Amino acid sequence: MKINEVEAQVGITKKNIRFYEAQGLLTPRRNSENGYRDYGPEEVEALRQIKLLRKLGVPLEEIRRMQTGSSTIGDGMRRHLVTLERERRSLEQSIEFCRGLKDREERLESLDAGELLEEMDRMEKTGTTFKDKQQGDTRPIRYAGAIVVAVLMTALMAGIIALMAWAFAIEPKDAPPLPLLVVLMAIPAAVILGVILALIQRIKEIQRGEENDAKNY
Repeated sequence: MKINEVEAQVGITKKNIRFYEAQGLLTPRRNSENGYRDYGPEEVEALRQIKLLRKLGVPLEEIRRMQTGSSTIGDGMRRHLVTLERERRSLEQSIEFCRGLKDREERLESLDAGELLEEMDRMEKTGTTFKDKQQGDTRPIRYAGAIVVAVLMTALMAGIIALMAWAFAIEPKDAPPLPLLVVLMAIPAAVILGVILALIQRIKEIQRGEENDAKNY
């Protein structure tokens, strides 16, 4: 079975399937003829198990312990319930904190954020965990920066190629020999290819960071 078929059957994206393989939670066989991954009923069932546990928020390391037999489902769930109870208490405390701010009919510029942050720090020292969204704030910027640089460089190189082609079309007699012109045009074309490959690699690095974040929750 190919990965596209598994994706349709289990409802897990190809990206997630490959991520679970990289994490060692899934080890499909390789087709000896073409080297492609060959997924069977065991891999499909393993993915269903992973999907179930991840929808419950079970960490990957806990799933790994279950898969290796070093932990039963009950052991894993007992540990996970402790985490969920801690998260519930934190959520309840966050709700109470927000309720305390709900009745403050004042503009943001008059808010004493420092005092409130100190109160949050004291709560965190006693075990409360707030939903901190700062880490994800810069991801769109990282994507946008990489794409903008790649587009500008690609446009520059494409302009150089177009300029050389235009010069050859206007004054073919004064232009360099065609083989040399092809070589000269191949240089910016190679730069464009390199920029595209670098962009793909950069996007993968950013996505890998997102996967690492997801892995730890």
